[in-house]
Amino acid sequence: MSDLTYKIIVGLEIHVQLNTRTKMFCGCALSFGEEANSRVCPVCLGLPGALPVMNGQAVEHSILAAMALNCEIAEFTKWDRKSYYYPDLPKNYQISQYDLPLGGPGYIEIPLEDGKTKRIRIRRAHLEEDAGKNLHTAGHHSQVDLNRAGTPLLEIVTEPDLNSPEQVRALAVELQRIVRYLGVSEADMQKGHMRFEPNVNLIIERGGQQFKTPIAEVKNLNSFRALERSVAYEVRRQLDDFLETGRTMQMGNKSTRGWDDVNEATVLQREKEEAHDYRYFPDPDLVPVTPSSQWLAQIRSRLCELPVQRQTRYVSEYGLSDYDAGVLTGDRSTADFFEQAVKLGAAPKRVCNLLTQVGLKLANEKGRDLPGLGLTSDGVAELARMVDTGTISASAGNTILAAMVETGKKPDVLAQELNLIQKSDAGELERILDQVLAENAAAVAEITTGGKKAQKSRGFLMGQVMQKTQGQANPKIVSELLSKKLGS
Repeated sequence: MSDLTYKIIVGLEIHVQLNTRTKMFCGCALSFGEEANSRVCPVCLGLPGALPVMNGQAVEHSILAAMALNCEIAEFTKWDRKSYYYPDLPKNYQISQYDLPLGGPGYIEIPLEDGKTKRIRIRRAHLEEDAGKNLHTAGHHSQVDLNRAGTPLLEIVTEPDLNSPEQVRALAVELQRIVRYLGVSEADMQKGHMRFEPNVNLIIERGGQQFKTPIAEVKNLNSFRALERSVAYEVRRQLDDFLETGRTMQMGNKSTRGWDDVNEATVLQREKEEAHDYRYFPDPDLVPVTPSSQWLAQIRSRLCELPVQRQTRYVSEYGLSDYDAGVLTGDRSTADFFEQAVKLGAAPKRVCNLLTQVGLKLANEKGRDLPGLGLTSDGVAELARMVDTGTISASAGNTILAAMVETGKKPDVLAQELNLIQKSDAGELERILDQVLAENAAAVAEITTGGKKAQKSRGFLMGQVMQKTQGQANPKIVSELLSKKLGS
């Protein structure tokens, strides 16, 4: 293999369940975890004579997401019937969009590990309905739950611009952040709101020749971990298969594979159907979508600064690390809360530390978002200023923030009640320091003579002052007084 090199090629298909009250073509409510087949009607059951009616909010959500992905929005798009038979598809066809998608082409910027970004092209974004769900937990027979049938899905298809499992994961994470920022989807993967299907193959160079392995599509992945690991596995499998058989794209059709999470391996399901196998044709029961310029302008007005741009700005404008900026912009409500506190005059880094070290941890423990803790941006801003002015220590700030969540009290009140206000009276601290120096002549001598343990002795004296003040001495002032007295 010394003369063999290869490049990973991945295109990603993402299905995003849209955050609407009802299904795509009927009035059935969308609700997770309900009794099987309790959210169905003649339309989503595919009963004869039932006619679909288009969900306008789903169309708006799809257009908004496509705009955020820098897609061209089609002036005319129609609905098509994609014919195939499965028990979870009662009509025997899925209403989708074939040759005239709602949006595309476009692109998305994803963050890379070196702090830069990479542009991934979007081929298309189209709207369709979901199928139901087959259940295989009832012994020797299967069951079908059609509550999900007819759920509005936005399918986003990228060009094969992704070149590593890490990049594939980064795109999935970024897309989740975007649809949540826009409010078009809850994007909860445990509830099936986002599903990923990577199309993977390799370009192999050996002996001056180039070979392409057959494309494998891995179906219905519902976690970032499974997505990344399935791509990594496919890379190894396809490379091994090429070395063993020499099989190339010209010799084998595209295949569909599933992911075995227990064995962390993909398994062959079937040879992939081509487009003509689905017998697409325009749906005669639905009118085309022809959005007006006024409607598009109204939808575009709902666009916001997207996560990756916001993350980059936090690094350049506020001096935060890329990691901290990524944590804060992971959720729109957290990022908005952070910026409100900063606008009230608090130091960005101090607010960041309070929110990432305490606030988000508490929110996660309580199963809420940051504003759901009952904190206010002016309260956090005041707390941040108290730390930066030396009124309280940084550790005391963390303690007070947790107490603010539990009690709803203001930070200055809690600082008094918890006896956490630092002593900053230079005269009082100097008297305490003189007493400590008199009691520890050996440590003083070690510092003044420049002994090997001078730094350790200095820390010891600082600790003695903190002990005598029950941890309330302002360490900055104590350090300045110690340097003045001992020249260290």
